[in-house]
Amino acid sequence: MESKNISRREFLKKLGLGVAATSVVAAACSDKQKENAVEGDIPKGKMTYRMNPKTNEKVSLLGYGMMRLPIIQSENTKNAGSARDTDAPIDQEAVNRLVDYAIAHGVNYFDTSPAYCKGKSEHATGIALSRHKRNEFFIATKLSNFAPQTWSYNASVEMFNNSLKELQVDYIDYLLLHGVGMGEDGMQVLHGRYLDNGVLDFLLKQREKGIIRNLGFSYHGDVNVFDYLLSQHDKYHWDFVQIQMNYMDWAYAKQINARNTNAEYLYNELAKLDIPIVIMEPLLGGRLVKMPDAIVKQMKEREPEKSVASWAFRFLGSYDKVLTSLSGMTEMQHLQDNLRTHCPLKPLTEEEKDFLFSIAKQMVEKNNIPCNECQYCMPCPYGLDIPAIFTHYNKCINEGNISESMQDKNYWKARKAFLIGYDRKVPKLRQANMCTGCNECSPHCPQRIAIPVEMQKIDAYVEKIKQNLL
Repeated sequence: MESKNISRREFLKKLGLGVAATSVVAAACSDKQKENAVEGDIPKGKMTYRMNPKTNEKVSLLGYGMMRLPIIQSENTKNAGSARDTDAPIDQEAVNRLVDYAIAHGVNYFDTSPAYCKGKSEHATGIALSRHKRNEFFIATKLSNFAPQTWSYNASVEMFNNSLKELQVDYIDYLLLHGVGMGEDGMQVLHGRYLDNGVLDFLLKQREKGIIRNLGFSYHGDVNVFDYLLSQHDKYHWDFVQIQMNYMDWAYAKQINARNTNAEYLYNELAKLDIPIVIMEPLLGGRLVKMPDAIVKQMKEREPEKSVASWAFRFLGSYDKVLTSLSGMTEMQHLQDNLRTHCPLKPLTEEEKDFLFSIAKQMVEKNNIPCNECQYCMPCPYGLDIPAIFTHYNKCINEGNISESMQDKNYWKARKAFLIGYDRKVPKLRQANMCTGCNECSPHCPQRIAIPVEMQKIDAYVEKIKQNLL
């Protein structure tokens, strides 16, 4: 990439991914996680591990997602929480400290991608891990050839080889076909990216050579693609599969968005084939931390010494086919809180699972927009800050600041909270009324949100409360 001297925006276009230059999302999530975290000593030597049945290697049940790495803070980055949100340099010293602390407490699975942190995650991850013995960690990365101009055999092979270089390794422990099933034409894209161009055949050969130790895919959206790839298991022998799973998506993913697939189905289909499962979005992009106060109260009444996030991780750890659950931990406090949950992990009882499913039902009834703040929809060609708009809207739903009518008892308070907060969180030129409906964003959304439709709804709501027409 450096030898071609391409610009950042050109690089993002080649990946088919873009992220916003500024965002308040990660900072808000960080504050809420701090608020709902707990203190206490973190024991060493107590990490919960799962066995990889192919290699007989122990993998930490808590995996480190390298998508939200800390940045060097300045006046221009005060609203950005991580390198996912800004062009600011990654704080390599902070990354090193986090990785060192994680490894010291038993974490050995680190997940990255050429697309993360605006193309900088693999490089930063490679520096941090190169300071440790190679047998102390497993590296997972992805072939993130999203854009058609990267679908060719040569471009995809170059991306794979560049991952080895950036990560400073001569083999990849876990390599994923990245984001299969995304977009409207999931099967067509699968063939274009991996099957018809010989790229999957190349990866299979790398596995035979030992340059790839485990080969799998991360799944988003189109269940036909998921089912097809599993139907080819006898041919490809998938070593693992990465899915989105949490106690919300277990039974309500399809209800939240008709184009999604319930995690219960995904998990059970993989379990039938005895394929180890890696979990992404265990906290739904922070939504299972930024919970309504009434729900937090229910959790704290049952487990006052445990964080809200711990419930989500204990849910995942209660399923034996889960190999590891990935968490993007930007700050030491996030890492420490998650370590407390996993050192060791206490599985949920059936009664506790039922309690979480009741929480999920309450959350679904609030009708939030299922945005995980991944920012794959960014940059918007018209300048909208799509994740920040959705985050503010969902926050107001959770706090009871969305009104159905002017007759609502709370109308004037809710109106003020929404409008003032909207202008503070999202600059006027980046708000929903600027959406032209071009739909450049929706094909990149892992949650398959009809983004222009939601923007129209939010803009209509804003105009109605501004003019008091509800």
